[in-house]
Amino acid sequence: MSDPAHRQRSSESGGSAARRFRPAPLLFEPRADDAETEHFFDLESIDDPRELLRRSTELALAFRAAAEQATDFQAVAAAELADPRRFDALSTAEIAARADWTPDYAAKMVEYGRGLQKQRRTAD
Repeated sequence: MSDPAHRQRSSESGGSAARRFRPAPLLFEPRADDAETEHFFDLESIDDPRELLRRSTELALAFRAAAEQATDFQAVAAAELADPRRFDALSTAEIAARADWTPDYAAKMVEYGRGLQKQRRTAD
C-alpha cells in the first residue's frame, strides 16, 4: 500500500483524504410546524384582502398564460411526432400513451399542433 501509484489513484478518486471530512453536526432542531407549513408565493402572509386579491389574481393569470403556452408546445410536439414523413412517426394512440391523454384528445392536439406549425411557417 505504500506504492506511489496507489496513493495517486486513491487521492484522485477521493480516497482517504475525502474520508477524513465529516458532515457538520446539526446545532439545532428545526421546528416541527415549519416543515408542515406550506408557502404558496407568500400569499398566506398577506393580511389586506385587496392586496391578496390583486396578488393572487396576478399569479392566476401568469399560471394560466404559462399553461396555455405549454399546451401549444405539447401540440407542436405531438404534430411533429405524428408526422408521417418521420421514420419514427408515432400513432395518436402512442402519443396519447406517452402524454397520458385519451386517443381522441391526442388526435385533436396533433391537429391543433399542425395548425400552429402552419401559422409559424406563414409568419416567417
